[in-house]
Amino acid sequence: MGQPIRIAIAGHGNLGRGVEAALTRCPDMTLTGIYTRRDPGQIRPMKAATPVHPMAALAGHADCIDVLILCGGSKEDLPRQGPELAGSFNIVDSFDTHARIPEYFAAVDAVAAPAGRTALISAGWDPGTFSINRLMGEALLPEGTTYTFWGKGVSQGHSDAIRRVPGVAAGVQYTVPVPEAVAQVRSGTRPTLTTRQKHTRECFVVLEDGADAEAVRKAIVTMPHYFDEYDTTVTFVDAETLRREHAAMPHGGFVIRSGVTGKGNAELIEYGLTLASNPEFTSSVLVAYARAVHRLHRMGRHGALTVFDVPPGLLSPRSAEQLRAELL
Repeated sequence: MGQPIRIAIAGHGNLGRGVEAALTRCPDMTLTGIYTRRDPGQIRPMKAATPVHPMAALAGHADCIDVLILCGGSKEDLPRQGPELAGSFNIVDSFDTHARIPEYFAAVDAVAAPAGRTALISAGWDPGTFSINRLMGEALLPEGTTYTFWGKGVSQGHSDAIRRVPGVAAGVQYTVPVPEAVAQVRSGTRPTLTTRQKHTRECFVVLEDGADAEAVRKAIVTMPHYFDEYDTTVTFVDAETLRREHAAMPHGGFVIRSGVTGKGNAELIEYGLTLASNPEFTSSVLVAYARAVHRLHRMGRHGALTVFDVPPGLLSPRSAEQLRAELL
């Protein structure tokens, strides 16, 4: 094994802490630093020797970072941080606002490509690994319909979005598949389902003192790209209830391709995830793709990329020879 890949973390919330933990299981990587907008003295890294720096220090540390993993939120952090940092660092992020991926990709590519940097966006499990599952299903069964169901589980992006609503002190959002819709899809009947028919969203919110509950509820249920196309329930709870009943972060879901092969035989492909910790699994995806980004950069592949552009063998710490002998 050569020199370990030097990884840095930008942001130390649930996702950043998950990346820190994931790196402990990757001997081919080393964590060179954590960068935060908070007071660095308030951060307690898993390993006491890990340096913690203010975010402003990143500009002077480019030469000692191979890949910077961005762990901010998709609603406000990443749209600014991605284009800002892609000109100085090879980056990986989990930007998950599906409708805005094309414009975000273009913004990051416009900076990364001329700077000779490699920037992988939207590398989580959806978008991310589920995106690959959808592509595979369509490629293998050209005549068919693809369905994606999420949950029941906590969505980090949607939870972050409700916490940014004025008047919200804390909050968690659950995505819940509609059982009748799932049963229809698995039957092979290939129903036409609207966004609203496939999922509901459940929000548990702690209000700030003096906040208008109805104004908060309306701001959440009408939020574009997040809640406006779903039947959304907002339940107001106190802080203790939120901590006691909603501290865990499970998630999961499945991608189903229902279609026919050449002679008209009905086929069903299903991929699924059952996650005890959404942020820890997403972090593990980010770390694997950081390995691939480092390799692609060394190969001269620059600009913005998505998971569709990454050969799967580059995610593994094993060599191509080992993969052929041991996994193929």
